[in-house]
Amino acid sequence: MELREDGTALLEKLDGQDFDFDDGWRLSGTGTWQLTDDGGGQVLRLALSARTRVESRSPATATDTSTPTPPSTYAWSFYVDRDKHDEVRLFFFYGDPDAGNRYVMTRETGS
Repeated sequence: MELREDGTALLEKLDGQDFDFDDGWRLSGTGTWQLTDDGGGQVLRLALSARTRVESRSPATATDTSTPTPPSTYAWSFYVDRDKHDEVRLFFFYGDPDAGNRYVMTRETGS
């Protein structure tokens, strides 16, 4: 995921959040992002507006034998957190939200 200063975003192989994660698809494309602060903490809202590619996770995690159609547009809500070194971490929950499984984004370091 690349977040640009002008509010646009480039997404590569991003899984669905919450129960959508269980469908096993990964989306790539372009969209927009916005950082919000609703008093309960900061949230990065990411919206895929132009899908360019769909892939499946391997091995597929879907337990249902039917294959759901991946969405052509999608929206994620990433929670913003800081680690012990004060570095920003973005994450969302996947699978059953009550299970507390987190999908944490890592930052690629430049050469």
